[in-house]
Amino acid sequence: MFGGGTRYVETLDAVLDFVGAHQPTSDELVGWHRGSFQNVSSRDSIMRRVSYLQQVGFLRQVNDHWELGGAGREYVEQGDVATLLRIMCDRNVGLRSLMYALAAGPMTLAEVSEQQLDTHPELGWSRGETDMAKQRVNWLRSMGLVEKRGDEYALTDNGLQFVESAVEVWADSDWTPSVSDTEMRAGTYETTVHARSVDPEFRATVLSRHDRTCPISGVDHPGLLDVAHVLSWNDYPEYRADLSNVLALSKTHHAAFDRELFTIDQDYRLCVNPSFETQSDVLQRTILDRAGERISIPEESLNPQYVAQHNAALEWV
Repeated sequence: MFGGGTRYVETLDAVLDFVGAHQPTSDELVGWHRGSFQNVSSRDSIMRRVSYLQQVGFLRQVNDHWELGGAGREYVEQGDVATLLRIMCDRNVGLRSLMYALAAGPMTLAEVSEQQLDTHPELGWSRGETDMAKQRVNWLRSMGLVEKRGDEYALTDNGLQFVESAVEVWADSDWTPSVSDTEMRAGTYETTVHARSVDPEFRATVLSRHDRTCPISGVDHPGLLDVAHVLSWNDYPEYRADLSNVLALSKTHHAAFDRELFTIDQDYRLCVNPSFETQSDVLQRTILDRAGERISIPEESLNPQYVAQHNAALEWV
C-alpha cells in the first residue's frame, strides 16, 4: 500500500472513498493514484495494489469499471478497526498467529517471516524474504495493534486486548490447514476430560512452537495433538491465549495432565502422582518410567511462575 508503513488504513480509506463515489475505470483509478500519492507513477505498481484489494474483497471489477466489493462495502458501512481486522484475518492466513506470537515478545522482520513460514508453510515465501512480513506488520501498525521499537515490532495495548479474546472469538473460523495437517481441521477438539474450542491459528502457533510433537509421548501427528494449558482454561481465562501457558500434548497425555496424574516442575522434569497406577504399556513407558526425567521443551517456552502456581495446587507435589 502507498503512503508509508503506518498509513495503510488511511490509504485504503481514500481508495474506497474514491471508488465508491466514482466507480472509475482502470485508467481513471491509475490517474487518481498518481495525483494522490507522491512518487507513484508506475501503472504496474498501482495495479498490483489494486489487484491485492480485489483479492481481499475490498474492490471488484465490473467490465472496465471498479466498484466496492463485499468486504469493501462492509468496512465502509461499519468503519471501525475491529471490522477491518476481521476482514484482513479472514483473508490472510497467519495474521492472527503473528499476533499470538508477538504477544510472547517483540520480533524482528526476519523473525516474523520465519514465524509465519514455520506456522503456515503453505504461504510459500522464500526463506529469508521479509517483504511479505513487512506488509503484514505494517497493516497491523496502521490499525494501531503493533508498534515499531527500534528493529523490533511489538503489540500495543489494543493488540494485546485483541489477542486475549481472539482465542475464543475465532474458534469457529474456517481456516483450512495445509495438506499435511488435514487431520487438525476442526477448531473444536475433545479429550476425556472435556471439550473446548480454540482459534485454529492459535492451535497452529502452539504446535509450531513445540515442533508439532508431544514431549511426553513423542506423538508427532497434528491430528492427535492438543493445546494443553498449565493454568487451566476454566479457572484462568486471562491466560488462555498466553503462549507461555501452553504445551502441545497428545490427547491421552493432555487428559492425564488435566486429571493431575503427572505434571512438570520448573526445570521441566516429569513429576508423577504417587497414586497413579496403570496396566497400559504406553502410559507406563511414557509417564511412570520417565519420572524425574527432563522432558524436551524449548527453553523459556513456559512461564515458570505459571508452572509453580499450577503445582502449588497439587497436594502430592
